[in-house]
Amino acid sequence: MFEQTLKNIDDILHKDAGCGSELDYIEQTSWVLFLKYLDDLERDRATAAELRGEAYAPIIEGEYQWTAWAMPKDADDKLDHHLALTGDDLTDFVNNKLFPYLKKFKLSAESANTIEYKIGEIFSELKNRIQSGYNLREVLNRIDELRFRTYTEKHEMSHLYESKIQNMGNAGRNGGEYYTPRPLITTIIKVVDPQIGDTIYDGAVGSAGFLCEAFRYLTSEKNLSSTEWETVQRNTFYGKEKKSLAYILGVMNMIFHRIEAPNIIHTNTLAENLADIQEKDRYTVVLANPPFGGKERAEVQQNFPIKTGETASLFLQHFIKILKAGGKAGIVIKNTFLSNTDNASIAIRKTLLEGCNLHTVLDLPGGTFTGAGVKTVVLFFEKGRPTDKVWYYQLNLDRNLGKTNPLNESDLAEFVELQKTFAESENSWSVKIKDIDQSTFDLSVKNPNTPEAAPLRQPHDILEEIQVLDKESAEILETIKRLI
Repeated sequence: MFEQTLKNIDDILHKDAGCGSELDYIEQTSWVLFLKYLDDLERDRATAAELRGEAYAPIIEGEYQWTAWAMPKDADDKLDHHLALTGDDLTDFVNNKLFPYLKKFKLSAESANTIEYKIGEIFSELKNRIQSGYNLREVLNRIDELRFRTYTEKHEMSHLYESKIQNMGNAGRNGGEYYTPRPLITTIIKVVDPQIGDTIYDGAVGSAGFLCEAFRYLTSEKNLSSTEWETVQRNTFYGKEKKSLAYILGVMNMIFHRIEAPNIIHTNTLAENLADIQEKDRYTVVLANPPFGGKERAEVQQNFPIKTGETASLFLQHFIKILKAGGKAGIVIKNTFLSNTDNASIAIRKTLLEGCNLHTVLDLPGGTFTGAGVKTVVLFFEKGRPTDKVWYYQLNLDRNLGKTNPLNESDLAEFVELQKTFAESENSWSVKIKDIDQSTFDLSVKNPNTPEAAPLRQPHDILEEIQVLDKESAEILETIKRLI
């Protein structure tokens, strides 16, 4: 039911002049879904208050409640067409009354860790792009069919919402910005192994895939006490995101994963000066896939001791700094970081190796990130003691990865198993830091179990060989002439 409903909504939005891409579809579906989710949340809270014999004060006031403007019902629990807004009346209400009302919650909320604050922040970032009030009425009718009351319903919705994010990423622009392959995320989390009581942080949170999977890892098949559940809900997951749509997707994704008020802040992480980070700001676990290939302005670079325009390199400095002593990290980064010869890359590698135990490097094949033609590695490290040796695992698959043939968890099963003991195999090996070049700290992936390709010849060697061959050819021709 959920899946077909979302497909029908995409078809409706495809016809609307204000929605031109997958990005628009999911953005517009998100705010309507959120308000329907909020209505169901209010019902659950009201029922719980009634059982306790308490009065319930709703978050949303009367005329702005879902049942008042979106889906007024008649005595038979059917849409009351006499009261239901549509056409221009509907878009006028949404644009000029509903959105301005919801934006105000950001100012009136008690704190940023409340559902009220998230309502205000979401509707401060969004605007209604559905131009036709008749299309919007169809969308409302479809979404009202959905329910978010039971665990099963919420679980199904979270799964489908992530599928939409994945499809949006696969559709083209900035795919990796919104979607990291879930098999890779779950594998990283298995290796890092966060526990209840950890504080888990992603400073490039995107659609919050790492935080949602970490939540699932901590809560699935476990009977949590009320105290543990409260800890997981309020004091475990933290994120920052610069871009508006990614921020909204991240908040929505976590809400659908049953985190009512996600601790995600809409901010530019790299605008924070590393010198200002104090112990109270640090986390015990960092999980992230920072943006590849971005270039940061000079004023942003001033926030870092090692200046570079490469976004991912700045993020890596941030992650090292914000990790508590003894804390653990799993970070996706371009494989060129391991071997770049610029001063900044060398200095960051040196900082990483001297201040952290970089115990594992997972080398991923091309095509791991659909739509992003870059090769990546995952760095696993613990802060607080220098690296003695690095264990490498090179993921070699007998197929090419792509949109129709994505990475799956079974591809990574051997890595997970071997990594537990840092075992050596055809695909894994260890390198002692004292054996690498101490001037460049080159950490390139060089599998000693793979025959090396013949080195490329230098131009002068090729010219010399050509001259020799030319001389031999001339001598042969001369001999032939004499024989004739």
